[in-house]
Amino acid sequence: MACYYRGFEIVWLKSDVGRRHDIFVTGEKTQLKIPSRIDMIDRAASLANEIATRCGFDAESIFGIELAVREAVSNAVVHGNREDESKIVEVAFTDAVNALTITVRDFGAGFDPESVPDPTREENLLKPSGRGMFFMRTFMDEVIWQHHPEGGTIVRMTKRRS
Repeated sequence: MACYYRGFEIVWLKSDVGRRHDIFVTGEKTQLKIPSRIDMIDRAASLANEIATRCGFDAESIFGIELAVREAVSNAVVHGNREDESKIVEVAFTDAVNALTITVRDFGAGFDPESVPDPTREENLLKPSGRGMFFMRTFMDEVIWQHHPEGGTIVRMTKRRS
């Protein structure tokens, strides 16, 4: 099922995952495709908040998930796709029994995450940017950057249920 709304696409896909504590758990994958525009970052962050809430995360985790998605999508729009509206950003939320996994893909040239300066080093403390990856790593349990074989970068972030 796909839902088109104001220039972006949301796709809901459901699959059975199994049982937990005698409650039937249905895994859900929600996909969002947005143009590379700054104003679309809020939409992705709002959807992250909605999904994290529906998944039963506490308020602190929801805040962290929303912030991590905001930063990942911002990086995809600004640094990955260079705000080229002909390129999209794909965001996927996969709710499994024990975790929420979020992937954000851009269609840019890609980058080396190790080349990004550490924002906690003294010489970087007063710089106005460069903290997005730090926030993602801080608020999520696992963050992995990968180059897509067809181009672009994928960031995969996982938040486990406590």
